[in-house]
Amino acid sequence: MEFREVVQRRRMVRHFADAPVSREVLERIASSAQRAPSAGFSQGQRLVIVTEPERIRRVAAIAMEEEYVQAGFDPWLSRCAALFVPCVSEKVYRDRYDEPDKRAPGEPAQPWPVPYWWMDIGCTVMLILLAAVDEGLAAGFAGTLEPARLNAELAIPADYVPVGVIPVGQPMPDRRSPSLKRGWRSLDEFARWERWAPG
Repeated sequence: MEFREVVQRRRMVRHFADAPVSREVLERIASSAQRAPSAGFSQGQRLVIVTEPERIRRVAAIAMEEEYVQAGFDPWLSRCAALFVPCVSEKVYRDRYDEPDKRAPGEPAQPWPVPYWWMDIGCTVMLILLAAVDEGLAAGFAGTLEPARLNAELAIPADYVPVGVIPVGQPMPDRRSPSLKRGWRSLDEFARWERWAPG
């Protein structure tokens, strides 16, 4: 698939066939996601890939699948082939920027007015979503209000924050989000040239 087609096909899918996806394909998706940028090449992002059906069901519950089902969606998290759980560690970034090539002795620590670990894990998420499409699959994203429960369920170290759950699998016809009725903003509104406003 051409890159532009991959981007245009990407959408949040919320219904998957109850069919497996080979480990080789899942590894290719993970390998693509590993190419996400990271400040200072800190590489503070990690993935947990869940394929065991019972564990998938427990993770789906933590990601509030039942609320989606009550709203009329299919059980899209518990019936996919795999769940990718992207995680990021602020500590890895701070430690990296304390290294000699980033901070000379006596210099103050990096202030991080923008916490770039969140940007980098967002890039990781997008690469998973796009790589799934490139493999002829589909993906979605579900957040959680209790990331610490994902840490406990998946033995994720405390300094890593799981930012959500990405189901991957063969897409089935699904109910689209009612939010899509809002439509896309115009490109002129989205992309500004030279300055936010003319003047």
